[in-house]
Amino acid sequence: MKRIYAREPTQEEQQALEQGLRSSSAFTVRRSQILLSSAINKRNAREIAEQLRLSDQGVRNVIRAFEQEGLACLEKKSSARQDNQSAFDESGLKRLQGLVRESPRKYGHESSIWTRETLAQTCWEERVSTRPVSVAGAGGGLRQLGIDWQRARHRINSPDPHYAHKKSVVTS
Repeated sequence: MKRIYAREPTQEEQQALEQGLRSSSAFTVRRSQILLSSAINKRNAREIAEQLRLSDQGVRNVIRAFEQEGLACLEKKSSARQDNQSAFDESGLKRLQGLVRESPRKYGHESSIWTRETLAQTCWEERVSTRPVSVAGAGGGLRQLGIDWQRARHRINSPDPHYAHKKSVVTS
């Protein structure tokens, strides 16, 4: 494995790295330690890893990040994925919006009311989604459209004169 070292920091960078040693963020402190040890003390990744009880690859990653980003590598970045994870593209969302307004019986389901399970299944069967979707994925598509999913029982009305009272009573 080729030994890599951090480049010699400029005067401003060195001051920032030394300030990073006193940071309240453990992430910044650790990266500052690695970079100062590599650039100033000329230790290689393996030596730094042994000293700080880290992996060699982790140290090399920090050194490469410093080469590419400069001092920006001292700030912790979001580890969340940056790409769109939705199973619905723009045309799929439009088709989903139309789908929920149609009867599930049209698509071979026994019930006349959509459930999230039947909606998720139908989205894939009718190629509304780009991949098979879970129940949560179908709900996510509805949220993207601004559709609030409510179970049908909350909107059912009965001819029973005592229905409103019975519906308001909390049962356990």
